[in-house]
Amino acid sequence: MFNAKSDLRSAKNMPLRVFILALSVLGILVGANAAAAGPSTTDRELIASVDPTIVAGEANQETEDQIGLNKGKRRDVQRRLTGLGFDTKVNGQFDGSTRAVIARWQAAHGYPRTGFLNPLQHQALLTESASAAHASFKGSDKSDDDRPARRRTGARHQHSGGGPGGLIGGVVGGLFGRR
Repeated sequence: MFNAKSDLRSAKNMPLRVFILALSVLGILVGANAAAAGPSTTDRELIASVDPTIVAGEANQETEDQIGLNKGKRRDVQRRLTGLGFDTKVNGQFDGSTRAVIARWQAAHGYPRTGFLNPLQHQALLTESASAAHASFKGSDKSDDDRPARRRTGARHQHSGGGPGGLIGGVVGGLFGRR
């Protein structure tokens, strides 16, 4: 049916609708350029790893004492080694078995096998375990497909995608949607 009042209101809002639509198209174009030249999605190390060639001297009891490892920090080192696949008891004591595990970690990274840490090796261990934890956390994110579906009640829910497409879809839907 023809409704003169409704058509008059639509005609008044037409310039605004055209303006919003033009802004939406501009948003798509800007978003497409940002996506093409946007930030890299590659993982980066939290801190640059330590190059074994810059380690001055071997690690020994004296260099390990410089780190200031109390019982809690020794437990942290043991947990980090275990988290990286170098299993050891987490007891806060660097006994023979822990020293052997430290030596295996050192050998795997090209450090001299002493079983003691120096400050640079300690920092490398912290960095490596933090990077591994970060990668593990990213890998354990559940996708929406893994989550159980929610039951919908009587209320209608509108879901839109993220980014410019979701914004534009909402704007266009608001402009030309149901009345």
